[in-house]
Amino acid sequence: MQHTGPETLSDRLDAIRERILRACQRAGRSPDSVTLIGVTKTFPIEDILEAREAGLRHFGENKVQELVSKAAQLPGHVEGGDVYWHMIGHLQRNKAKEVVRRADLFHGLDSLRLAEELDKRAAQVGRVLPCLVQVNVSGEESKSGVEPGKTYDLLRELAAFQHIQVRGLMTIAEPVDDPEKVRPQFRLLRTLFEGYTPESGAGDTWAYLSMGMSSDFEVAIEEGATHVRIGSAIFGSRSYP
Repeated sequence: MQHTGPETLSDRLDAIRERILRACQRAGRSPDSVTLIGVTKTFPIEDILEAREAGLRHFGENKVQELVSKAAQLPGHVEGGDVYWHMIGHLQRNKAKEVVRRADLFHGLDSLRLAEELDKRAAQVGRVLPCLVQVNVSGEESKSGVEPGKTYDLLRELAAFQHIQVRGLMTIAEPVDDPEKVRPQFRLLRTLFEGYTPESGAGDTWAYLSMGMSSDFEVAIEEGATHVRIGSAIFGSRSYP
């Protein structure tokens, strides 16, 4: 999304919050049930501080080195700060150590091997890492995530780990011009989410459904998203190096 004119980051943030409110009203939900994550990849720390000044408290990164750099300047909740850092998307196992140290919530758990590494690293620093299992609802080969039909098998295996806690599901829908086209994908994720019964005692923590980005977050909210991940609609167009 291109932004022109005198519109400020604070104005754009207010506009997104208004759209979240309206989507929640259509769905008969409270806006308090939706967490807005500002996706800050490629944007400088100055933009993040400006967004924090405007009341945003949740930020997301999909590159570990950016998460490390920015969280060092603005610590997340796990490090005693007043913001929350979300690691979104595919993670290589050799970067697990940094995510365990810096991330308040990891959105991209998609394999047992990655879970083993995260669990080991979390045990070393004495924490339990909240995670979301990433499901590939679009079926695109280019996307990470477990196949929908294998989601419950993975969830049952993950329940055995002591230092990761699976709190819900996450997906990235297919990129489309009309967000209505991906409504079935969001509905599939919600159906998987609602159909899973966690191990005894874990029901209270099974609560997160992370889906929806700048182009489709309103449909995602209507389909039950608890976390939406919005970058360009808040921060402006990205210029990649």
